[in-house]
Amino acid sequence: MKIAVEGCMHGELDKVYATIKRFEEVEDTKIDLLLCCGDFQAVRNDVDLNSLNVKPKYRRMNSFWKYYSGQERAPCPTIFIGGNHEASNYLWELYYGGWAAPNIYFMGFAGVVKFGNIRIGGLSGIFKSNHYFLGHYERPPYDDNTIRSVYHVRQYDVLKLLQLEEPIDIFLSHDWPLGITEFGNWEKLIQQKPFFKEEVQSRTLGSKPAAELLEKLKPPYWFSAHLHCKFPAIIQHGENGPITKFLALDKCLPGRKFLQVLEIKSDPGPHEIQYDEEWLAITRKFNSIFPSSRNYMRLRSDHLVNDNFRQWVESKLNTRGAKPFDFIQTVPSFDPHKPFSSPSNSGHNRNPQTESFLQLLELPYLLDTLDDLSTHSQTAEFCSSLGSPSQKYYEDDDEDNHGDDVDELEEFATTSVSEIS
Repeated sequence: MKIAVEGCMHGELDKVYATIKRFEEVEDTKIDLLLCCGDFQAVRNDVDLNSLNVKPKYRRMNSFWKYYSGQERAPCPTIFIGGNHEASNYLWELYYGGWAAPNIYFMGFAGVVKFGNIRIGGLSGIFKSNHYFLGHYERPPYDDNTIRSVYHVRQYDVLKLLQLEEPIDIFLSHDWPLGITEFGNWEKLIQQKPFFKEEVQSRTLGSKPAAELLEKLKPPYWFSAHLHCKFPAIIQHGENGPITKFLALDKCLPGRKFLQVLEIKSDPGPHEIQYDEEWLAITRKFNSIFPSSRNYMRLRSDHLVNDNFRQWVESKLNTRGAKPFDFIQTVPSFDPHKPFSSPSNSGHNRNPQTESFLQLLELPYLLDTLDDLSTHSQTAEFCSSLGSPSQKYYEDDDEDNHGDDVDELEEFATTSVSEIS
């Protein structure tokens, strides 16, 4: 199986798919799957632009709307996670995962899917310690604060991923696992990106939850993006332990290293995206403590009912099948022949895919509820004390140094160099 991996998409689907087509022509081969490591920007129309946290000069429709509308179709199955520049209102509709467009699948805020016999896991967003132990309290329309915090990783989603016991073949995260630079050529990295020098040397560059997942899951491959550069590393997990090949990739721009192709042994196919039984069992198990509160709470899983969720899920999928529910277009697509309408922000829309998924698992729909009191009461018995050592591990820095926007750092560095010269 040949898999193409792309760094930050930034809505440039036309350009990425054209690059893949050119590679296929030159190499006389066929790409079976495209993986994208975030900043996908699934912007369907001008309403979605209001939920995209970017500077005004970067707020463009780009090309996803063509694939959403059916004007274009992804030439290969595409799986993506979220980053820190997303149409967050749309991705929230697909919190558990689903088709963002035909042949383009969003993994959800955290998720695992199968492609053939390859298991792919992913964690959307970026890590910010001051939001990590909060619930998913953000709802569209977003204000100046929630448009940022909505894509900050939450402990609830990481805790679910930490329950995985079966091997993961590939894992995707937007920001890098903390400490990953120690396993690669960090000297070359800070030559390329000198504004990361302090964080690299102080071992503060990267995501603590991602590092925890890397240590637990030990996948053969881990791909990231976010920092707009190519960076390979090889992690040996203990003496004579398994090896993880890590690779971060750039954003889609001319002359930048934003795409990598690898070949992985797999069943002969045909391959298609399918639900993962273990992940669905974890989702069903954890839904009872889904946090939608702004209250600070550190969740734990040891008191959850230990029913045989896996057997229940397998029975369901044996009856229905493991293919995700079909894509349904839920809002009008952008029309380039009509002027921008400058609409006001819209609220939450229930996506039929998500409703069908929850009905399959016989779970309530919670994505449009926000009740601090009931949520806090519901999850209180699954929270540990606020003074635990693990809590301090996540609280010793209020914000990571480089902030949400790497584009701003690059602009600042370029401006500084120009002023000096």
